[in-house]
Amino acid sequence: MTAVGPGRAARAVGRLRDRGEVRFFEVLGRAAPGLAGVWFGLLVVRAVLPVAFVLSMSGVVAAVLGGEGVAGRLVVLGVVFIAMHVTPPLYAEVGLNLGDRTADWLNQRLMATTTRPEGIAHLERSDHASQLVRARDFDLALSGPPMSVAMGFIASGLVQLASGIGMCALLFGYHWWVPPLLGGAWGATHWLMRDSAVWRGRLSDEATSAQREAEYRYRVAVDAPAAKEIRIFGLADWLVESFATQRRLLMRLRLEATRLDRRGLGWSLLVLTAAHVPVFVVLAGDITGNRVGLAQAMVFVLAAIGASGIAFGGLNSALSMCGQVVDSVFALERDMAPDGDLPSGTRSADGLPAHEIRFRDVHFGYGPDGQDVLRGLDLVIPAGKAVAVVGLNGAGKTTIAKLLARLYDPDRGAVEVDGIDLREFDIADWRRRLSVIYQDFVRFEASLRDNVSPAGAPEEFITEALATAGAAGVADLDAVLGRGYDDSTELSGGQWQRVAIARALCAVRMGAGVVVLDEPTAQIDVRAELELFNRLLAATESCTRVLVSHRFATVRKADLIHVVEHGRVVESGTHDELMAAGGRYRTMFDLQAARFDEEQDVPTQ
Repeated sequence: MTAVGPGRAARAVGRLRDRGEVRFFEVLGRAAPGLAGVWFGLLVVRAVLPVAFVLSMSGVVAAVLGGEGVAGRLVVLGVVFIAMHVTPPLYAEVGLNLGDRTADWLNQRLMATTTRPEGIAHLERSDHASQLVRARDFDLALSGPPMSVAMGFIASGLVQLASGIGMCALLFGYHWWVPPLLGGAWGATHWLMRDSAVWRGRLSDEATSAQREAEYRYRVAVDAPAAKEIRIFGLADWLVESFATQRRLLMRLRLEATRLDRRGLGWSLLVLTAAHVPVFVVLAGDITGNRVGLAQAMVFVLAAIGASGIAFGGLNSALSMCGQVVDSVFALERDMAPDGDLPSGTRSADGLPAHEIRFRDVHFGYGPDGQDVLRGLDLVIPAGKAVAVVGLNGAGKTTIAKLLARLYDPDRGAVEVDGIDLREFDIADWRRRLSVIYQDFVRFEASLRDNVSPAGAPEEFITEALATAGAAGVADLDAVLGRGYDDSTELSGGQWQRVAIARALCAVRMGAGVVVLDEPTAQIDVRAELELFNRLLAATESCTRVLVSHRFATVRKADLIHVVEHGRVVESGTHDELMAAGGRYRTMFDLQAARFDEEQDVPTQ
């Protein structure tokens, strides 16, 4: 017989610990140590109580047959009986709370995984998005019960399993061969019925796609932004039916994967019959031959029946689902974060740039297989100047803004600040020097105060920023922006954009020296835009300003204009210089100006 070496044993233990089910129990202890201890303690109590009840009943019967007093034994039986009925609801309540606490812990891990990386590449990859849907299913409950409910199924399976093992242990008092025979037979059903207990395809691309689509349709249906178009275009039935279709697909995939295996069921019945027949035949003979007393017979019969708690792997379904969720969460932490990880330098960015920001031969594409958006970009932003970047959609304008904020690093080349590679600066320190408005700015469902300065700022800075942005009277500072809250206020698109501009201006008052404006006035009419942009330039006069825009009424006011096409700068100069050159800028300007000539909104030169 070959001995198992310590290395092989260690590997076996390692493989066991790497199983999602084992990790799940570890997570319970990490999420709520005290509550998990109570839960496991009650599990032991609930598992022991059926065994204690059988023994108590046997004691009462033995006392009656022996003519002894039964009062004390009846009290013990009554206490055990009451405990058997009191502990399940208590255990269920503890399990619900533990499930909720564990879900909170997992949510915090997921939020940390998505928000802590300094870059955003990990949030824009489709494979990570699919993995995130799988990991969130303990909360979304699209392909299985939520964590708090799953805890009930897991608890029930564990109690039955432990109780069944306890009943088997009682049978050692009868014959040594009975417990391994019955326990082995019931345990074999876990393997024989394994395909009916675990949804092994839950992490498949087809199931994940159905989960993503169902989740998206649900969010579109219940959130306010799409409500108008859903009604105007009569999309309600389509939306509900498409959601139901994806849910039905998930249920069908689950049922097909876990349908009752007739062969496994047949083999289970055969094994169980083969194990129980000899046990009950021998037990019947011992009872009729008076070799086993009535009290003992009661214990052995009830124990033989109770051993069925080990059966059929009913524990595996919910536990496997929770184990897969935990595996997905840890897999995201392992795989997702590195994609968004941008190593921070150590240099201080205080007071920079003093001379210029320069994109030097920058190449960049989204994702490992994405085409280059920037192809050898060379671009200069003089310090203290207003520099505009213009070009057609897809030219790479917004990508320039992302690289400047170091949300990504170039694939090749460098972004330099006063000749120093941006990667050498402390990321947090550099970003404190930035104030950015993106065209897809965030609308926080929070107070106006928190929308202007989520990290906090003196009230005078906030009110000053709102006034400069033309949003001084949109709402009270403590009013929640969004419908459905007490004393809430809903803003128009233009008002929201002014609030976002105020957020950037407040950051300038807090010390930012580089202002990036990515289509900052897209939802404001042209006349208001001109007036607002003049105020923006005046309020940020001491800053380096980068304007990404397709509106030439504002672009023309920049000190320097770069025209970007196909990821490269094709023209640079002032408005007058570029108009005189008669190149791409002149063509784009004339095309746009012609649209406004009829309304006399923008002069052609």
